[in-house]
Amino acid sequence: MAFFSALGEKLNHIFSKLVNRGKLTELEIKSAMREIRVALLEADVNFLVAKDFISRVSEKAVGETIIESLTPGQQVIKLVNDELINLMGGQNEKLVVAPNPPTIILMCGLQGAGKTTFCGKLAFMLKKQGKKPLLVGCDIYRPAAIEQLKLVAKKADVPCFEKGNQKPVLTVKQAVEYAKKFAFDTIIVDTAGRLHINEQLMQELQEIKSAVSPHEILLTVDSMTGQDAVEVAKSFDDNLGITGVLLTKLDGDTRGGAALSIKAVTGKPIKFCGVGEKIGDIEPFYPDRMASRILGMGDVLTLIEKAQSAVDEKQLKAMEERIRKNTFTLEDFLVQFEQLGKMGNLADLIAMIPGVGAKIKASDIDEKQISKFKAIIQSMTTKERQNPDLIKASQRKRIASGSGTTIQDVNVLLKQYNMSKDMMKNMNNPKLARMLGGRKF
Repeated sequence: MAFFSALGEKLNHIFSKLVNRGKLTELEIKSAMREIRVALLEADVNFLVAKDFISRVSEKAVGETIIESLTPGQQVIKLVNDELINLMGGQNEKLVVAPNPPTIILMCGLQGAGKTTFCGKLAFMLKKQGKKPLLVGCDIYRPAAIEQLKLVAKKADVPCFEKGNQKPVLTVKQAVEYAKKFAFDTIIVDTAGRLHINEQLMQELQEIKSAVSPHEILLTVDSMTGQDAVEVAKSFDDNLGITGVLLTKLDGDTRGGAALSIKAVTGKPIKFCGVGEKIGDIEPFYPDRMASRILGMGDVLTLIEKAQSAVDEKQLKAMEERIRKNTFTLEDFLVQFEQLGKMGNLADLIAMIPGVGAKIKASDIDEKQISKFKAIIQSMTTKERQNPDLIKASQRKRIASGSGTTIQDVNVLLKQYNMSKDMMKNMNNPKLARMLGGRKF
């Protein structure tokens, strides 16, 4: 599901009534603000946060000098976008890095929020950035918690330091010495969680904090719990002094209340968010990009970053060469499907395309179609992949049978391939290249 799709749909419905107006009266602006306030409350945004948000937008909307290039309705959208960015922190907050390694990151949160899994995701991301992270298991209470951490460490391809049921504060101290000895530059400590906040939990976390002075204390919260997540964040901050928040399950049926309220209530930034179940499904939290997604304006920068991480440079150069020579084959088409699969959920990717995401619902996207297309291409012979013109009626019947699909499915794939090939051919058009920023293949 695209992030905050319900909130985004409601806001876009409100804006659609404003954008075609030549002039907006103060009464019309107030009416729109009331609707936006209701939409925020239905998204489980904190009541006081929603009230302050509407107050700031209303004040600017009524007193704003309309920008010449924008209609009054578009000006209101711009004001809402700007305030959403401010509400979520203004800018991305990076991790603090210790001047003398190791950097110590203390992970905390309630049981079930996804803290242990996020430890692995964070380690995986840092390793891709050239860091040398070490996971440290300190949850000695939840059955198999340390075994779970070992599994996520294996997925992230990083080591896990643990000392069984030993007192957590002692384990952390030993982990720091171990990290210094073997040149690990980052320590990620997975602490115990509870079903609710209690004195024993806070005392243990405070002992670890006093013993090793972590550079980051990151709270993992479940974004699907809305305002409850905000209350948890406030309580942990009051007791422990967190430095940032990690939002999990942002790819789920998230109303948005946590992301839109946490910074305003606690003053602490959201640093990363979990956007799927895979080890690589982690993104830095950019307030401006998130606001664009909520308002259906897309998120090109994140889309580009995902593409860069998924695309193999050698394959890309080879494909560009074949496009230039007009020898783009079904094997290249298969590579594109595989790289698209690495980039994540298709509905979320489409939501990042400006002007497209708001018009296409997740229910309209059939993720299985890509798997079906891959199966069809994999059922072809090498000659057929390299020269699709060889595929006649009898071959289509064989390919459909071998891939568990229908002849109609094979026809659809070949049609899509030919359309893509024609589009690739046009990439060498000088006029189109200028439109795309000067890039030619």
